Amino acid sequence: MLPSAAIQDFRVVNGLAGRGIVHVSEEVLDAVATNRPVVALESTIYTHGALGNDLDLEAIVRRHGAVPAVCGILNGVPTVGLAPSEIELMVHEGAKKASRRDLAYLVGLGLTGQKMHGGTTISGTMILARLAGIRVFGTGGLGGVHRGGQDSMDVSADLTELGRTRVAVVSSGCKGFLDIPRTLEFLETQGVAVSTFADGRTGSVDFPAFWTRDSGVKSPSVVQDESQAAAIIFAQERLGVESGLLFANPIPQEHAISRPEMEAAINLAVREADEKGFSGNENTPYVLKRIKELTEGRSVPANKHLVQANVARAAKIAVELSKFLSPSPAGGKTMHDHSADILMAGSVAIDLSCDYTGSGSGADPKSLSPALHTSNPATITQSVGGVGHNVALAAHRIGGDSKVKLCSMVGRDIAGATILSTIRSSGLDTSCIRQLGDEHPGSRTAQYVAVNGADKDLVLAMADMGIFTAGAPSAAHHWSPAVTAARPRWLVVDANWSPRDIRAWMAAGRAAGAHVAFEPVSAAKSERLFATTTTAHTGDTGPAPGPLGIFPHHTLDLTTPNQLELSAMYAAARAGEHLDDPSWFAVVDAMGLGATGARDAFVRLAGREAADAGVPAQSVQLLPFVPIVVAKMGGRGALLTQLLRPDDPRLRDPAEARFVLGRGRAGHPCVGGVYMRLFAAPVVGGGDAVSVNGVGDTFLGALVAGLAKGGRVERLVDVAQRAAVMTLGSRESVSKDLGALSGELERAAKAHL
Repeated sequence: MLPSAAIQDFRVVNGLAGRGIVHVSEEVLDAVATNRPVVALESTIYTHGALGNDLDLEAIVRRHGAVPAVCGILNGVPTVGLAPSEIELMVHEGAKKASRRDLAYLVGLGLTGQKMHGGTTISGTMILARLAGIRVFGTGGLGGVHRGGQDSMDVSADLTELGRTRVAVVSSGCKGFLDIPRTLEFLETQGVAVSTFADGRTGSVDFPAFWTRDSGVKSPSVVQDESQAAAIIFAQERLGVESGLLFANPIPQEHAISRPEMEAAINLAVREADEKGFSGNENTPYVLKRIKELTEGRSVPANKHLVQANVARAAKIAVELSKFLSPSPAGGKTMHDHSADILMAGSVAIDLSCDYTGSGSGADPKSLSPALHTSNPATITQSVGGVGHNVALAAHRIGGDSKVKLCSMVGRDIAGATILSTIRSSGLDTSCIRQLGDEHPGSRTAQYVAVNGADKDLVLAMADMGIFTAGAPSAAHHWSPAVTAARPRWLVVDANWSPRDIRAWMAAGRAAGAHVAFEPVSAAKSERLFATTTTAHTGDTGPAPGPLGIFPHHTLDLTTPNQLELSAMYAAARAGEHLDDPSWFAVVDAMGLGATGARDAFVRLAGREAADAGVPAQSVQLLPFVPIVVAKMGGRGALLTQLLRPDDPRLRDPAEARFVLGRGRAGHPCVGGVYMRLFAAPVVGGGDAVSVNGVGDTFLGALVAGLAKGGRVERLVDVAQRAAVMTLGSRESVSKDLGALSGELERAAKAHL
């Protein structure tokens, strides 16, 4: 009898009924539950393959908008969603090849304490994928009926698995030294639908033969694209047909080996194997070795390229399939739209606002601030806030028909449920808000407590945002597919993430063709933008952030810090030696500011107080990293500092000439000059200020909403400031009345068109 502790070790509570000892990674589990695209990958390609471990398969899946799920047996535990470190452990410590017949053996012995690894083959991977709810599997080549199989009964378990396990397998057919006609006959008997991608060809096409695109055997059917393949998978599921599907993907033309050359090499290798007595398990390794020799090594890179092409094709199919699987009011293909104009990656939290209501004590009865180290009378209100939420909600309310998505995390607790319910009622899309359970350390829903004086100015704030840094899933792994699917015009990232994830978000946005904005959140957190190997800190357990791009190859387009945040960002950039980069200096040198005279220009354009505080100088120094800096200076307004390209019309507009701080050197390919303009703050009445919470977030949300409509930043700042004032006069984190400015924002966005 097994000890109860041993059973408990292997029982993973993951909500998969009847699959008690299968471990599914949290990322894969969440993706399946929310109908996000997922692609299963086998582990034998690493544990028993000859192609090495640098195939980049998981990254390929992610780049095409899906979540990779490597399957295998780790220490006796059937696992779906192996981490790279776990795969490396299996390779280093040795793993047995695990087909259908081997799964119970390896897992059963694991339950008794004999913890062995197993690299799953196609059949083993199909079983684990099916248990986890994964519908698409990308691999290299399929097993088949061996030559002479009618006598030897040497038939791959891959074929029978396809006959009974409903998973769609994408492969490059089967290796040419197998009996392809009998393989297709066997699959027909098993009830397996076989289709080959036309790949630009018309009419009937051949079933591929791994290294070569043509086998001389016509494919039973043809599909034109990934959408057709996804429709077939969807139909198979809705019909309740339990057999699998095989989609044959011909090797890319540029990597293929010609059919005559391949047939000659195969025939010789097979004949030699027979003559030398290589049979059973020894046959295939010998034949592959001889084919490599006879093709002068070209079969190996061809193998690598076809596997990568198959995995990419599988990811595209999974993306299309997710559209069919999303609910549709009309039935058939989903009407759900994954796209977004604005994607906000940031925090959502329960906000507690404590507004001091006392009259002070001691010598100054008119004191506006609460006393320290004692209890103070206050009005305390609770709302849903968080920088990411506030920016997204502001953009949603003022943006009219703009599509806004919030990517964030909450815990599986009362606060998290409250947040989700509240956000849904506001009309914001919650499909990218993730709930984390106890399996993640620090998975409490974020909370923010603000203590405000009687004048509503912030005195002190306390924030618990650990869910975004302490053990949270990497943004690079979990949300990159969401960015790819949304293809936003603007991605906004706030500084509540770890430095590693801030940079990962930005890289994902750039890869998706989005403009990227950074919300600094606070002076301390704003420094995370410039974190380096030595400065990355608390909760950031992943690799150090990569380099921040410099204009014109910049990672970031816009930031809207307040004066303290701007100063902190500048100090962090200097401390991290970012301002010593020759590429940074080359951009600054090309701005045409000159060694003298900048101080007078700063005073003229930004005001003496701002110039004395260093606001214009710090903004200019950050332009190579962030070409648009809008510094929020409270009652002194907002200072726009922007790096202009040579073709910017403001460089030639007489009305804009007074705002051109410097002009780039004639003929410079990228730098045309620097634009600096102070926008006066709107007049706020004495009784209009209710709460400062969310004011800066509203400003950025409104600004990005206008930019997403094609507006120019200098046309939008005034509207964004008025939106901020509306929130200043609201008890909500974002004013419910922002919609009143939608028309004005629309007109401002189109003013230059």
